[in-house]
Amino acid sequence: MSFDLLISGATLIDGTGRPAFPADLAVRDGRIAAIAPPGSLNSAGARTTLDATGLLLTPGFIDIHTHSDRAILINPRMESKLRQGVTTEVGGNCGSSVAPALGEAVRAGREAAGEGVPATWPSMAAYLDDVARAGIAGNYATWVGHGTLRASVVGYAMRPPTAEELARMATLLRESLEAGAFGLSTGLIYVPSGYATTDELIALAAVVREYGGIYASHLRNESDRLLEAVDEALTIGRRAGVPVQIAHHKASQPPNWGRVNQSLAMMDRARAEGVDVACDQYPYTASSTGLSSVLPSWALEGGSEALVARLRDPALRARLRQEMLAQRPDWGAAGDESGWQRVQIARARRWPELEGRRLGEVAAERGQDPFELCFDLLVAAGGTIGCVFFSMCEDDVQTVMRWPHTMIGSDASSLAPYGPLGGGKPHPRAYGTFPRVLARYVRERQTLTWEEAIRKMTSLPAARLGLRDRGVLREGAWADLVVLDPATVADCATFEDPHRYPTGILHVFVNGVQTIRQGEHTGATAGRVLRHGQ
Repeated sequence: MSFDLLISGATLIDGTGRPAFPADLAVRDGRIAAIAPPGSLNSAGARTTLDATGLLLTPGFIDIHTHSDRAILINPRMESKLRQGVTTEVGGNCGSSVAPALGEAVRAGREAAGEGVPATWPSMAAYLDDVARAGIAGNYATWVGHGTLRASVVGYAMRPPTAEELARMATLLRESLEAGAFGLSTGLIYVPSGYATTDELIALAAVVREYGGIYASHLRNESDRLLEAVDEALTIGRRAGVPVQIAHHKASQPPNWGRVNQSLAMMDRARAEGVDVACDQYPYTASSTGLSSVLPSWALEGGSEALVARLRDPALRARLRQEMLAQRPDWGAAGDESGWQRVQIARARRWPELEGRRLGEVAAERGQDPFELCFDLLVAAGGTIGCVFFSMCEDDVQTVMRWPHTMIGSDASSLAPYGPLGGGKPHPRAYGTFPRVLARYVRERQTLTWEEAIRKMTSLPAARLGLRDRGVLREGAWADLVVLDPATVADCATFEDPHRYPTGILHVFVNGVQTIRQGEHTGATAGRVLRHGQ
């Protein structure tokens, strides 16, 4: 038999959780053609051979939680993800997809988009067709964002939709699901998604049920009201009859550390009652989002222009300060105890000298009140400042990681150290999520076994998404493959120096095509758009 590729000498971790085993693997026409005992496949019949002695061979990693919607068109090489071993990304998370965008969603998209690609697309079909034509290096799938639907129909008004508006949102959702979206995502700490009632979300999740999709939610609260927020997500799943994916599960701020034990117990009980709930997680104790997320939601009504206008009003600044302090007294603490010391500026295009610095530190250096600095920065930047928030604890990270139904997701865009995606001091998860799990939590801390960690990166998300021929090493499956060195695999990106590729991810194949060779990108663009149900 002839093969396009034969990988010999490797130890296979097939993604299912079964123990690792030595075997040779052959690829033909983009799929795994044979898995056989070492030395039993004829290398003379292979067009390309790869000696992987001493290395691990695994399925390509599936990043179930990304924000690469535009990034994959700015740089289709998908550099920071492919070099981690990620062969499939899922975008459209946290209620924000770039399609279908109409009305106010178009304006918001223009504000968020960089140069070189369209800001938004009027339909999910148009967007996915553009991605397919672009020639991307990895595979790509997406949710449809509830915030995008709401902005398209209701705008940024802090009110329930009318019956007609809700019906229009449902129509856009149906069209997106028919085009191949895998479900509905919400971002309930963001506007306008956070203006939705539970009943609105149940009504839309019921549409998702018709298509066999998933309700994926950035919860309404991840700190003092975490358990309430988890309960809401479970209620939506129960009443709409849909699977629930809880995004980047965590407990933020010191008074809430340890509550993940309760939230996971809630999820276990729900599963026992028939609610199909799972979660994803990134392996860090810091999150990353916009600085405006620290403000009460009423301040964000009407979009960025309205926010900036409010922040120019001294009376409203005083009200914001009062409400923020009532919610988190540590905002008013002094020195290292101040909550502002746990906020690092990641992206401030007008002030690159501030990137990588703590907001509290900058305020002290300038002799400025940190609240005023926060408000001034948002005004000057038109409401958009990216930040890293140091808010979680290591014990919780490991507790969530051990839960059998936790998958690994970066919550990051695909970046590169060069070009338009190479700016700022972004969260290092964009470059290091998957190697960090393997290095820190498998090899060093033994939080997980190799087999269980790989399962959480491959077959678990593949099964969640209904990707029957990905996420596993078996004959007939697509040849999304990773060859890694278990002794040297490690994340190198840090909060101070985030644009650094990992080590130990030696070879990556996407649909049978070598895309990473000895740690370097080959330039291949063999990725595909994955559409739900197709």
